[in-house]
Amino acid sequence: MNTLYYGDNLFVLREHIQDESVDLVYLDPPFKSNQDYNVLFAEQSGERAAAQIMAFEDTWHWDQIAAEAFESVITGNNPRVADVMRAFETFLGRNDMLAYLSMMAPRLVELRRVLKPTGSIYLHCDPTASHYLKLLMDAVFGPVNFRSEVVWKRTSAHSDSANMGNAHDNLLYYTKGEKFLWNKQFQAYDESYIRSHYNKVDEKGRKYRTDNLTAMGLSGGGYEYVWNGVTKLWRCPKDTMMRHEKEGRIRYTRSGSAEYIRYLDEMPGRPLQDIWDDIPPINSQAAERLGYPTQKPEALLERIIQASSNEGDVVLDPFCGCGTAVAVAQKLNRKWIGIDITHLAMTLIKKRLKDSYNVDAGKDYAVVGEPVSLSGAVQLAEEDKFQFQWWSLGLVHARPVEQKKGADKGIDGRRYFIDGQDRHTEQIIFSVKGGHVKVGDVRDLRGVIEREKAAFGILLCMEQPTKPMRAEATEAGFYTSDYSGTKHPRLQILTIEELLNGKQPDLPALANVQYADKTFKKAPKAKKKSKGN
Repeated sequence: MNTLYYGDNLFVLREHIQDESVDLVYLDPPFKSNQDYNVLFAEQSGERAAAQIMAFEDTWHWDQIAAEAFESVITGNNPRVADVMRAFETFLGRNDMLAYLSMMAPRLVELRRVLKPTGSIYLHCDPTASHYLKLLMDAVFGPVNFRSEVVWKRTSAHSDSANMGNAHDNLLYYTKGEKFLWNKQFQAYDESYIRSHYNKVDEKGRKYRTDNLTAMGLSGGGYEYVWNGVTKLWRCPKDTMMRHEKEGRIRYTRSGSAEYIRYLDEMPGRPLQDIWDDIPPINSQAAERLGYPTQKPEALLERIIQASSNEGDVVLDPFCGCGTAVAVAQKLNRKWIGIDITHLAMTLIKKRLKDSYNVDAGKDYAVVGEPVSLSGAVQLAEEDKFQFQWWSLGLVHARPVEQKKGADKGIDGRRYFIDGQDRHTEQIIFSVKGGHVKVGDVRDLRGVIEREKAAFGILLCMEQPTKPMRAEATEAGFYTSDYSGTKHPRLQILTIEELLNGKQPDLPALANVQYADKTFKKAPKAKKKSKGN
């Protein structure tokens, strides 16, 4: 069964994924999390190494967890991986780049374990670390199993302030063994190639080119006979030439020689190369855009999945983020496994699968690792309030809001819906409380509803609301739908236990069937429990 796992992918791989059970792995490990630059190669003493490479802050840090991961790798049972990690330590020093490589090493070892003998892996990265990751991949998979380093042009030309524009990502493509699945892929012809080679147009407007049908100088010989009054050595036998003639696929030169007509619209394109400049990034108006900062275009994953798997094969993404690989695998009739360490990602993926393919969590695919009981929810709230918040909002199909410094508090999530004959957008405000709740929390939410001119305010809480809290909520009055005329409490209180038992907010029918999925500009930071994701 297709499965979505919440948790550290190293633990999930070791505990849940069987040996040689996966046909294709795609991973896009988090390397950059926000727009504040720091230097990964800065020594921990504060000095900077000679090689200064810029990367984003708050992703990988050399700390006790990273040190333990490094020690476990070099003392493990994979000598090649241990050797390359020791070499990295000698060359780089104990800094944040070494932390990143130390976290990646055991995960790559596990990914090799779960791959079938004919399986493939594509590691998506940028030039900041691609050369180090390639050495690490050589150690894990063997240099002989390196197949290609794809350059994907992920953005158009732009001007960087002090250097050349950084416009591409890298995809390191390896296989587990010498025998592997490869379905030949094609890229569209360049316009310049079409102009120079398919420069003829027939009476129906179809572009075509012609190929010589003579066999002069062709190794292997040909067939000598008279055709159209011309005696020559031809490439095909006479009965084939007659069929071409009947199909209207022969064009004659002034000398009477025959040429074969190849139509542009029948050609598959040029065989796939290792520079992919024909898949644009997701633009601001794209239908597939979710607002997730590292979201990759579906066309990119379609090419990878179609090239290295067949229908029914298993595709694994251990850093699935907003779930592009999972969604494309579903679209292309592959089985899939997705893993992520944030409930924000889990919520996005579940909604994406429902909206795009009408598949439901728990029915059409399994979800492992999320709370399914009140005790599990309590534990999550105690361990990480942000993860609890994102998980709770996912239960009511709401999106988290980005908390900006100095911004007004009181809004943890939003959801939008369409109402009225004019189909205008209405807003639902959500507030999440994992600890003690009081009547003041309800009063504050009333104020937020008025300030934001929202249709509804929903308080999600762990504790049962008190009588004064319910009375305060009642004072907020009702919302009447312009479309259906139905009335609904404007301020509602729902407990986590009620949500786990299937209860949902009391909203107009259109709010539950179709709502405007306005998203935040970038995903909020996850509070990390592990440096592994």
